Amino acid sequence: MTVGAEQSFNKVLLEAVEDAFSSLGESVGEAIFFHLEKSFGIRRSEIPFRIDDFSDALEKIFGLGARHLEILFMKNLRAKPKIEYKWELPKSVVPELTFKEYIHNVKQNFE
Repeated sequence: MTVGAEQSFNKVLLEAVEDAFSSLGESVGEAIFFHLEKSFGIRRSEIPFRIDDFSDALEKIFGLGARHLEILFMKNLRAKPKIEYKWELPKSVVPELTFKEYIHNVKQNFE
């Protein structure tokens, strides 16, 4: 992946996360970003570079509810017009795919 493509992917990923949080309400989304930064040291702009930390922080904040947010992130990411990728995994693997694995796979195949 070229530097330009990686920057583009990171921007689209961050937009997908922001869209998901804003769907909960603007003040709720901002509160989540605030909590991520103050409690976990993850600034909004760092999320694409710290997916593991971000996912772990969401789990600590929301428990099992974090999975619902991660699914929303994935849906939002897939809906972005710039996201076109080849799905090289068997469809039987998809239900067991974690958010971290999904992001890694999409990033590897981002065009």
